Amino acid sequence: MKSLVKILSILTIGLMLLGALFVFTASEAYSVSKFPNEYYLFNSHIFKMVLAFVLLIVFAIIPYKYYQEYSKVAIIGIILILIITILFAPKVKGAARWIDLGFIKFQPSEAAKLILIIHLANLISKKDELIKNFKQGFIYPLIWIVLVSSLIIFQPNLSTAIIVILVSYILLFVGGARLKHIITTLGSVTAVSILSIFLFPHSRERLLNFINGVETGHEINLQVMNAKIALGSGGLFGVGLGHSRQSDLFLPEAYGDFIFSIVGEETGFFGAIIALSIYLTIFIVGLLIAKKTEDKFAQLLVFGLSLYIALTVIINVAVVTGMLPTTGITLPFISFGGTSIMFFAITIGIIINVALQTQKTRDIRVLES
Repeated sequence: MKSLVKILSILTIGLMLLGALFVFTASEAYSVSKFPNEYYLFNSHIFKMVLAFVLLIVFAIIPYKYYQEYSKVAIIGIILILIITILFAPKVKGAARWIDLGFIKFQPSEAAKLILIIHLANLISKKDELIKNFKQGFIYPLIWIVLVSSLIIFQPNLSTAIIVILVSYILLFVGGARLKHIITTLGSVTAVSILSIFLFPHSRERLLNFINGVETGHEINLQVMNAKIALGSGGLFGVGLGHSRQSDLFLPEAYGDFIFSIVGEETGFFGAIIALSIYLTIFIVGLLIAKKTEDKFAQLLVFGLSLYIALTVIINVAVVTGMLPTTGITLPFISFGGTSIMFFAITIGIIINVALQTQKTRDIRVLES
Protein backbone atom coordinates (compact mmCIF):
# COMPACT_ATOMS: atom_id res chain seq x y z
CA MET A 1 0.00 0.00 0.00
CA LYS A 2 2.81 2.41 0.85
CA SER A 3 4.28 2.07 -2.64
CA LEU A 4 0.85 2.75 -4.19
CA VAL A 5 0.47 5.86 -2.03
CA LYS A 6 3.89 7.10 -3.16
CA ILE A 7 3.04 6.53 -6.82
CA LEU A 8 -0.33 8.25 -6.46
CA SER A 9 1.18 11.21 -4.60
CA ILE A 10 4.03 11.69 -7.09
CA LEU A 11 1.74 11.47 -10.12
CA THR A 12 -0.81 13.89 -8.66
CA ILE A 13 1.78 16.47 -7.64
CA GLY A 14 3.45 16.06 -11.02
CA LEU A 15 0.16 16.79 -12.82
CA MET A 16 -0.43 19.85 -10.63
CA LEU A 17 3.04 21.22 -11.43
CA LEU A 18 2.55 20.51 -15.13
CA GLY A 19 -0.82 22.22 -14.86
CA ALA A 20 0.81 25.34 -13.43
CA LEU A 21 3.31 25.36 -16.29
CA PHE A 22 0.68 24.98 -19.00
CA VAL A 23 -1.68 27.46 -17.38
CA PHE A 24 1.13 30.01 -17.51
CA THR A 25 1.97 29.39 -21.17
CA ALA A 26 -1.71 29.21 -22.18
CA SER A 27 -2.87 32.27 -20.22
CA GLU A 28 -0.02 34.73 -20.78
CA ALA A 29 -1.49 36.43 -23.87
CA TYR A 30 -4.98 36.52 -22.39
CA SER A 31 -3.70 38.02 -19.12
CA VAL A 32 -1.86 40.75 -21.02
CA SER A 33 -5.00 41.66 -22.98
CA LYS A 34 -7.52 41.52 -20.12
CA PHE A 35 -5.67 42.07 -16.84
CA PRO A 36 -2.95 44.32 -15.31
CA ASN A 37 -0.06 41.94 -16.01
CA GLU A 38 0.89 38.73 -17.81
CA TYR A 39 1.03 36.73 -14.55
CA TYR A 40 -2.50 37.56 -13.38
CA LEU A 41 -4.20 34.23 -14.16
CA PHE A 42 -1.05 32.27 -13.35
CA ASN A 43 -0.84 33.85 -9.88
CA SER A 44 -4.50 33.07 -9.30
CA HIS A 45 -3.94 29.46 -10.32
CA ILE A 46 -0.89 29.08 -8.07
CA PHE A 47 -2.92 30.25 -5.06
CA LYS A 48 -5.62 27.68 -5.82
CA MET A 49 -3.04 24.98 -6.48
CA VAL A 50 -1.37 25.55 -3.09
CA LEU A 51 -4.79 25.47 -1.42
CA ALA A 52 -5.58 22.24 -3.28
CA PHE A 53 -2.30 20.70 -2.07
CA VAL A 54 -3.16 21.61 1.54
CA LEU A 55 -6.62 20.05 1.12
CA LEU A 56 -5.04 16.89 -0.29
CA ILE A 57 -2.91 16.54 2.85
CA VAL A 58 -5.83 17.30 5.19
CA PHE A 59 -8.13 14.74 3.59
CA ALA A 60 -5.32 12.18 3.48
CA ILE A 61 -5.22 12.49 7.29
CA ILE A 62 -8.98 12.43 8.04
CA PRO A 63 -10.12 8.80 8.59
CA TYR A 64 -12.44 7.82 5.74
CA LYS A 65 -14.90 6.21 8.19
CA TYR A 66 -16.10 9.70 9.13
CA TYR A 67 -17.52 10.12 5.63
CA GLN A 68 -19.63 7.01 6.09
CA GLU A 69 -20.99 8.35 9.36
CA TYR A 70 -21.92 11.79 8.06
CA SER A 71 -22.72 11.08 4.39
CA LYS A 72 -26.47 11.62 4.77
CA VAL A 73 -26.01 14.96 6.50
CA ALA A 74 -23.51 16.00 3.83
CA ILE A 75 -25.76 15.10 0.91
CA ILE A 76 -28.77 16.87 2.41
CA GLY A 77 -26.56 19.92 2.96
CA ILE A 78 -25.25 19.98 -0.61
CA ILE A 79 -28.78 19.57 -1.99
CA LEU A 80 -29.86 22.66 -0.04
CA ILE A 81 -26.82 24.56 -1.35
CA LEU A 82 -27.67 23.51 -4.92
CA ILE A 83 -31.22 24.84 -4.45
CA ILE A 84 -29.87 28.13 -3.08
CA THR A 85 -27.49 28.37 -6.05
CA ILE A 86 -30.32 27.90 -8.55
CA LEU A 87 -32.56 30.45 -6.82
CA PHE A 88 -30.12 33.17 -5.82
CA ALA A 89 -26.73 32.84 -7.54
CA PRO A 90 -26.08 35.38 -10.34
CA LYS A 91 -26.19 33.88 -13.81
CA VAL A 92 -23.02 33.74 -15.89
CA LYS A 93 -23.54 32.89 -19.58
CA GLY A 94 -27.10 31.85 -18.74
CA ALA A 95 -26.18 29.46 -15.90
CA ALA A 96 -26.34 29.86 -12.11
CA ARG A 97 -23.47 27.61 -11.03
CA TRP A 98 -21.26 29.68 -8.74
CA ILE A 99 -21.35 30.99 -5.18
CA ASP A 100 -18.89 33.83 -4.55
CA LEU A 101 -17.13 33.40 -1.19
CA GLY A 102 -15.07 36.55 -1.67
CA PHE A 103 -11.60 35.01 -1.85
CA ILE A 104 -12.75 32.29 -4.24
CA LYS A 105 -15.77 31.30 -6.32
CA PHE A 106 -17.27 27.99 -5.24
CA GLN A 107 -19.08 25.64 -7.63
CA PRO A 108 -21.45 23.46 -5.54
CA SER A 109 -21.90 20.90 -8.32
CA GLU A 110 -18.24 19.88 -7.92
CA ALA A 111 -18.85 19.15 -4.24
CA ALA A 112 -22.12 17.39 -5.11
CA LYS A 113 -20.29 14.85 -7.32
CA LEU A 114 -17.89 13.95 -4.53
CA ILE A 115 -20.53 13.80 -1.77
CA LEU A 116 -22.91 11.70 -3.90
CA ILE A 117 -20.17 9.12 -4.56
CA ILE A 118 -19.50 8.91 -0.81
CA HIS A 119 -23.19 8.55 0.03
CA LEU A 120 -23.82 5.95 -2.68
CA ALA A 121 -20.83 3.90 -1.49
CA ASN A 122 -22.29 4.06 2.02
CA LEU A 123 -25.83 3.07 0.94
CA ILE A 124 -24.70 0.23 -1.31
CA SER A 125 -22.37 -1.22 1.33
CA LYS A 126 -25.11 -1.08 3.98
CA LYS A 127 -27.80 -2.59 1.76
CA ASP A 128 -25.42 -5.35 0.67
CA GLU A 129 -27.52 -8.10 -1.00
CA LEU A 130 -30.70 -6.02 -0.66
CA ILE A 131 -29.35 -3.77 -3.43
CA LYS A 132 -30.61 -6.49 -5.81
CA ASN A 133 -34.17 -5.82 -4.61
CA PHE A 134 -35.70 -2.75 -6.25
CA LYS A 135 -38.04 -1.68 -3.43
CA GLN A 136 -35.86 -2.61 -0.48
CA GLY A 137 -32.48 -1.60 -1.84
CA PHE A 138 -32.08 -0.11 -5.33
CA ILE A 139 -34.71 2.62 -4.93
CA TYR A 140 -32.81 4.41 -2.12
CA PRO A 141 -29.60 5.30 -4.01
CA LEU A 142 -31.74 6.00 -7.10
CA ILE A 143 -33.65 8.74 -5.24
CA TRP A 144 -30.42 10.55 -4.35
CA ILE A 145 -29.05 10.20 -7.90
CA VAL A 146 -32.22 11.71 -9.37
CA LEU A 147 -32.33 14.54 -6.81
CA VAL A 148 -28.70 15.61 -7.26
CA SER A 149 -28.58 15.22 -11.06
CA SER A 150 -31.92 17.06 -11.49
CA LEU A 151 -30.74 20.04 -9.46
CA ILE A 152 -27.49 20.19 -11.43
CA ILE A 153 -29.48 20.05 -14.69
CA PHE A 154 -31.61 23.00 -13.57
CA GLN A 155 -28.54 25.22 -12.98
CA PRO A 156 -28.19 24.31 -15.95
CA ASN A 157 -25.02 22.19 -15.97
CA LEU A 158 -25.84 19.21 -18.14
CA SER A 159 -22.29 17.94 -18.64
CA THR A 160 -21.73 17.63 -14.88
CA ALA A 161 -25.11 15.92 -14.51
CA ILE A 162 -24.08 13.36 -17.14
CA ILE A 163 -20.88 12.55 -15.22
CA VAL A 164 -22.92 12.22 -12.00
CA ILE A 165 -25.32 9.79 -13.69
CA LEU A 166 -22.60 7.71 -15.37
CA VAL A 167 -20.45 7.34 -12.24
CA SER A 168 -23.48 6.59 -10.07
CA TYR A 169 -24.86 3.86 -12.31
CA ILE A 170 -21.49 2.18 -12.80
CA LEU A 171 -21.07 2.25 -9.02
CA LEU A 172 -24.49 0.61 -8.61
CA PHE A 173 -23.51 -2.10 -11.10
CA VAL A 174 -20.20 -2.78 -9.36
CA GLY A 175 -22.03 -2.77 -6.00
CA GLY A 176 -24.22 -5.68 -7.11
CA ALA A 177 -27.42 -4.05 -8.42
CA ARG A 178 -29.40 -6.03 -10.99
CA LEU A 179 -28.69 -5.15 -14.59
CA LYS A 180 -32.40 -4.99 -15.47
CA HIS A 181 -32.95 -2.33 -12.76
CA ILE A 182 -29.99 -0.34 -14.07
CA ILE A 183 -31.05 -0.55 -17.73
CA THR A 184 -34.71 0.34 -17.14
CA THR A 185 -34.06 3.30 -14.85
CA LEU A 186 -31.04 4.53 -16.80
CA GLY A 187 -33.18 4.62 -19.93
CA SER A 188 -35.69 6.90 -18.21
CA VAL A 189 -32.98 9.12 -16.73
CA THR A 190 -31.23 9.38 -20.11
CA ALA A 191 -34.49 10.33 -21.86
CA VAL A 192 -35.15 13.08 -19.31
CA SER A 193 -31.56 14.34 -19.68
CA ILE A 194 -31.85 14.51 -23.48
CA LEU A 195 -35.14 16.39 -23.21
CA SER A 196 -33.52 18.76 -20.70
CA ILE A 197 -30.83 19.62 -23.23
CA PHE A 198 -33.47 21.16 -25.49
CA LEU A 199 -35.00 23.20 -22.65
CA PHE A 200 -31.92 25.43 -22.30
CA PRO A 201 -30.76 27.58 -25.23
CA HIS A 202 -26.98 27.24 -24.73
CA SER A 203 -27.05 23.43 -24.36
CA ARG A 204 -29.46 23.07 -27.29
CA GLU A 205 -27.19 25.21 -29.46
CA ARG A 206 -24.12 23.17 -28.52
CA LEU A 207 -25.83 19.87 -29.33
CA LEU A 208 -27.26 21.11 -32.63
CA ASN A 209 -23.85 22.54 -33.63
CA PHE A 210 -22.28 19.16 -32.86
CA ILE A 211 -24.89 17.25 -34.88
CA ASN A 212 -24.53 19.72 -37.77
CA GLY A 213 -20.74 19.34 -37.64
CA VAL A 214 -21.00 15.55 -37.82
CA GLU A 215 -23.47 15.69 -40.72
CA THR A 216 -21.66 18.32 -42.79
CA GLY A 217 -18.07 17.58 -41.85
CA HIS A 218 -17.58 21.17 -40.68
CA GLU A 219 -16.03 22.09 -37.34
CA ILE A 220 -18.36 22.22 -34.32
CA ASN A 221 -17.28 25.70 -33.21
CA LEU A 222 -14.30 28.08 -33.10
CA GLN A 223 -12.84 26.46 -29.98
CA VAL A 224 -12.86 22.94 -31.37
CA MET A 225 -11.44 24.13 -34.72
CA ASN A 226 -8.50 25.89 -33.06
CA ALA A 227 -8.02 23.03 -30.60
CA LYS A 228 -7.59 20.63 -33.52
CA ILE A 229 -5.18 23.04 -35.21
CA ALA A 230 -3.15 23.13 -31.98
CA LEU A 231 -3.06 19.34 -31.67
CA GLY A 232 -2.18 18.92 -35.33
CA SER A 233 0.57 21.54 -35.33
CA GLY A 234 2.22 19.84 -32.34
CA GLY A 235 3.30 16.90 -34.46
CA LEU A 236 5.17 14.12 -32.68
CA PHE A 237 7.32 16.18 -30.32
CA GLY A 238 5.58 19.57 -30.11
CA VAL A 239 6.59 23.13 -30.85
CA GLY A 240 8.24 23.55 -27.45
CA LEU A 241 7.09 24.83 -24.07
CA GLY A 242 5.89 28.41 -24.25
CA HIS A 243 5.80 28.43 -28.06
CA SER A 244 2.10 27.73 -28.57
CA ARG A 245 0.52 29.82 -31.34
CA GLN A 246 -3.09 28.96 -30.56
CA SER A 247 -2.82 30.38 -27.02
CA ASP A 248 -2.11 33.81 -28.58
CA LEU A 249 -5.85 34.54 -28.45
CA PHE A 250 -6.67 32.21 -31.37
CA LEU A 251 -8.11 29.57 -29.04
CA PRO A 252 -10.53 31.35 -26.64
CA GLU A 253 -9.59 30.85 -22.97
CA ALA A 254 -7.02 28.19 -23.85
CA TYR A 255 -6.00 27.84 -20.19
CA GLY A 256 -9.38 26.35 -19.20
CA ASP A 257 -11.38 23.44 -20.59
CA PHE A 258 -9.29 23.22 -23.79
CA ILE A 259 -5.84 23.20 -22.20
CA PHE A 260 -5.24 19.64 -23.42
CA SER A 261 -4.87 21.08 -26.93
CA ILE A 262 -2.04 23.32 -25.66
CA VAL A 263 -0.41 20.28 -24.04
CA GLY A 264 -0.57 18.54 -27.42
CA GLU A 265 0.70 21.58 -29.31
CA GLU A 266 3.69 22.28 -27.05
CA THR A 267 4.73 18.69 -26.23
CA GLY A 268 3.38 16.88 -29.28
CA PHE A 269 1.72 13.51 -29.65
CA PHE A 270 4.16 11.86 -27.26
CA GLY A 271 3.61 14.51 -24.59
CA ALA A 272 -0.17 14.11 -24.85
CA ILE A 273 0.15 10.33 -24.61
CA ILE A 274 2.38 10.64 -21.52
CA ALA A 275 -0.22 12.91 -19.87
CA LEU A 276 -3.01 10.45 -20.63
CA SER A 277 -0.82 7.58 -19.39
CA ILE A 278 -0.42 9.37 -16.05
CA TYR A 279 -4.19 9.58 -15.71
CA LEU A 280 -4.53 5.91 -16.63
CA THR A 281 -1.92 5.00 -14.01
CA ILE A 282 -3.80 7.00 -11.36
CA PHE A 283 -6.96 5.06 -12.25
CA ILE A 284 -5.15 1.71 -12.08
CA VAL A 285 -3.55 2.61 -8.73
CA GLY A 286 -7.03 3.50 -7.45
CA LEU A 287 -8.35 0.10 -8.57
CA LEU A 288 -5.43 -1.68 -6.86
CA ILE A 289 -6.10 0.18 -3.60
CA ALA A 290 -9.80 -0.70 -3.83
CA LYS A 291 -8.95 -4.34 -4.44
CA LYS A 292 -6.57 -4.55 -1.48
CA THR A 293 -9.00 -3.16 1.10
CA GLU A 294 -11.49 -5.52 2.77
CA ASP A 295 -14.01 -2.82 3.72
CA LYS A 296 -16.81 -2.80 1.13
CA PHE A 297 -17.54 0.89 1.73
CA ALA A 298 -13.88 1.73 1.15
CA GLN A 299 -13.78 -0.44 -1.98
CA LEU A 300 -16.80 1.27 -3.52
CA LEU A 301 -15.60 4.69 -2.40
CA VAL A 302 -12.15 4.38 -3.98
CA PHE A 303 -13.54 2.80 -7.14
CA GLY A 304 -16.14 5.57 -7.51
CA LEU A 305 -13.61 8.36 -6.96
CA SER A 306 -11.07 6.80 -9.35
CA LEU A 307 -13.78 6.35 -11.99
CA TYR A 308 -14.87 9.97 -11.50
CA ILE A 309 -11.37 11.22 -12.37
CA ALA A 310 -11.02 8.84 -15.34
CA LEU A 311 -14.42 9.69 -16.86
CA THR A 312 -13.72 13.41 -16.50
CA VAL A 313 -10.47 13.01 -18.44
CA ILE A 314 -12.16 10.93 -21.16
CA ILE A 315 -14.98 13.46 -21.63
CA ASN A 316 -12.60 16.44 -21.64
CA VAL A 317 -10.32 14.91 -24.27
CA ALA A 318 -13.31 13.79 -26.35
CA VAL A 319 -14.61 17.38 -26.35
CA VAL A 320 -11.23 18.87 -27.29
CA THR A 321 -10.88 16.45 -30.21
CA GLY A 322 -14.44 17.11 -31.41
CA MET A 323 -15.85 13.70 -30.51
CA LEU A 324 -18.41 15.16 -28.08
CA PRO A 325 -20.29 18.48 -27.87
CA THR A 326 -18.55 21.26 -25.94
CA THR A 327 -19.28 20.72 -22.23
CA GLY A 328 -17.16 22.93 -19.98
CA ILE A 329 -15.62 19.94 -18.16
CA THR A 330 -12.06 20.69 -16.99
CA LEU A 331 -8.97 18.50 -17.33
CA PRO A 332 -8.18 17.27 -13.77
CA PHE A 333 -5.23 19.00 -12.04
CA ILE A 334 -4.15 20.79 -15.24
CA SER A 335 -6.95 23.15 -16.28
CA PHE A 336 -7.25 26.57 -14.69
CA GLY A 337 -10.06 26.61 -12.13
CA GLY A 338 -10.29 26.83 -8.37
CA THR A 339 -13.19 24.54 -7.45
CA SER A 340 -12.14 21.85 -9.89
CA ILE A 341 -8.53 21.43 -8.80
CA MET A 342 -9.46 21.59 -5.10
CA PHE A 343 -12.08 18.85 -5.28
CA PHE A 344 -9.88 16.62 -7.41
CA ALA A 345 -7.17 17.08 -4.75
CA ILE A 346 -9.69 16.14 -2.04
CA THR A 347 -10.57 13.05 -4.09
CA ILE A 348 -6.93 11.93 -4.16
CA GLY A 349 -6.59 12.71 -0.44
CA ILE A 350 -9.50 10.39 0.40
CA ILE A 351 -8.06 7.59 -1.75
CA ILE A 352 -4.69 7.97 -0.01
CA ASN A 353 -6.36 7.80 3.41
CA VAL A 354 -8.13 4.55 2.50
CA ALA A 355 -4.76 3.09 1.48
CA LEU A 356 -3.06 4.28 4.69
CA GLN A 357 -5.90 3.04 6.91
CA THR A 358 -5.87 -0.34 5.16
CA GLN A 359 -2.11 -0.64 5.68
CA LYS A 360 -2.49 0.37 9.33
CA THR A 361 -5.12 -2.33 9.90
CA ARG A 362 -2.87 -4.94 8.30
CA ASP A 363 0.11 -3.88 10.43
CA ILE A 364 -1.99 -4.19 13.60
CA ARG A 365 -3.09 -7.70 12.60
CA VAL A 366 0.52 -8.73 12.01
CA LEU A 367 1.55 -7.41 15.43
CA GLU A 368 -1.37 -9.16 17.16
CA SER A 369 -0.57 -12.46 15.50
